[in-house]
Amino acid sequence: MSNADTALTGTCHCGAVAVTLPRRPEAATNCNCSVCRRYATLWAYFPLAEVTFTGHPGHTDRYSWGDKGLYFVRCKTCGCVTHWEPVEPQPDSRAGINLRNFDAAALGTLKVRMFDGAGAWTKLGEIEHAPNGFSIGATLPTS
Repeated sequence: MSNADTALTGTCHCGAVAVTLPRRPEAATNCNCSVCRRYATLWAYFPLAEVTFTGHPGHTDRYSWGDKGLYFVRCKTCGCVTHWEPVEPQPDSRAGINLRNFDAAALGTLKVRMFDGAGAWTKLGEIEHAPNGFSIGATLPTS
């Protein structure tokens, strides 16, 4: 089994909520919409059925806004946003998992898509995200 196939578990700050992914994500998304910008999240997307949650829903609260299609889920105790999930999940639904709750070294270097959720609703470019949590190089447009 390669490192990419190894399950990863991240937790909120207090440890009441844990999220286990079936494998290392291939990429992440940094969105600048009004919610994601305030939460300072870094999303990876997985089929909801492949993600294991511990402490959810017992130790979580959720928030929905706009068209009310998603719940943003956070720990009741420490307030860390762990993920988003559909309000009405379907068999093929996906979840957005906040990678900021995972050990950066376990994630390794990721391509991070910069997504304009506040304006054009389009991808702006990509950067490499290093294990220490800092960006290493960029391919963002200059204009």
